[in-house]
Amino acid sequence: MKPSYDAARERLYELQQFGIRLGLDTISSLLSELGNPQERIPVLHVAGTNGKGSVAAITASILQAAGIRVGLYTSPHLLDFPERIRVQGLCIPEDRVVDLFNAIQALPSFSVPPTFFEVATAMAFRYFAEERVDIAVLEVGLGGRFDATNVCRPIGTVITNIAFDHEKHLGSSLEAIAFEKAGIVKRNVPLVMGPVDPSVAAVLEEQARQKQARTFRFGGEFRSISRASGAFDVIGIDHQYVNLHCALEGEHQAVNAACAVALLEACVMPRIQIPERAVRQGLAQVSWPGRLERLRRHPEILCDGAHNPAAADCLKIHLQARLSEEQGRRLILMVGMMQDKNLSAFLKALAPLADVVILTRIKSPKAATVRALKEALPVIARPAYEREAPEAAFDLATGLASDNDLICVTGSLFLVGHVKSLMAGRTYEPVLG
Repeated sequence: MKPSYDAARERLYELQQFGIRLGLDTISSLLSELGNPQERIPVLHVAGTNGKGSVAAITASILQAAGIRVGLYTSPHLLDFPERIRVQGLCIPEDRVVDLFNAIQALPSFSVPPTFFEVATAMAFRYFAEERVDIAVLEVGLGGRFDATNVCRPIGTVITNIAFDHEKHLGSSLEAIAFEKAGIVKRNVPLVMGPVDPSVAAVLEEQARQKQARTFRFGGEFRSISRASGAFDVIGIDHQYVNLHCALEGEHQAVNAACAVALLEACVMPRIQIPERAVRQGLAQVSWPGRLERLRRHPEILCDGAHNPAAADCLKIHLQARLSEEQGRRLILMVGMMQDKNLSAFLKALAPLADVVILTRIKSPKAATVRALKEALPVIARPAYEREAPEAAFDLATGLASDNDLICVTGSLFLVGHVKSLMAGRTYEPVLG
């Protein structure tokens, strides 16, 4: 890394001091000073409690396979900032990070200083505009209505699902959370809906009705059908795709793939041809690190950023299938979480599967303590170890595992990033936002 990049990244990370600030005034002022690059980019906007990153990655991969120049903006990163901003699957170069950040730093001061996420979002819009992308796929950071990405001009929106998470910011009921995420719906812009409860669907559909946005519902206008050996079919809005294979692990990826295909059929295919070959190739080549990602085979080390009860249930299904593949295989579960998560519900779903549980603390002042995790752990007749540092927890996990065992690192993408950094021999710097 160049010294100028190190310095710019350090100053960028210092913006975390301003925390999370939901609202569009500051990001709008910032982008106005930059010439409103977001107005020049057709956007596919992706929200949802779980699966939004996978849907965004799949959508971008299919577009790229179809020969469309695509930008992808996601959060958080696992190892380094450039992961967040990609064009044609390639991370933004470090020198462009420096140039874009310095351009923002040179702007007149704002009455309310922009947050880290607002600056990162502005950099993404400016980069995509400079790179002349045909379409940008944007993953919402938090919620939707007041998320910094919501200044975009979408040609299509998708809400993958609604579950409990970030209740402090989004509300304590599923209906309240749905209302916040429905804030991405725009007038006369199609909305694709993943599988949601009827009460949630009512909220989303009402917001769409008010904005005259046509809705396409999973289980209604489109669906997926699982086949043997991990294959699946997508019955799309206009086409059927049989015997598809996704590079991302997990049965739930069939639903995510269906949402991505429906988004493209409803919002892109009327303008740009996307052949079936591109759908198959995009699914086969998609990459989305930190989500059921296998880092090693013997022993198998699986990292997954699940951090809420709904995601834990998906992970549980996958782990049960993996454990049944080999007789005598043990599960060593390494868990670290943020303090605002539902620790007890998460651990209740996964801990009974484990032969060994290792509790640790994420490198963040907002992390749940090891003691809090221990108190939330259900009563199980298995060893439960406590290690304050993730380095020590990971050393213990690998030391206890035989070649046949499965180590699962989960509870937070920040813990996943830490473990990936350890395995890559890098220093880990957690960034919240």
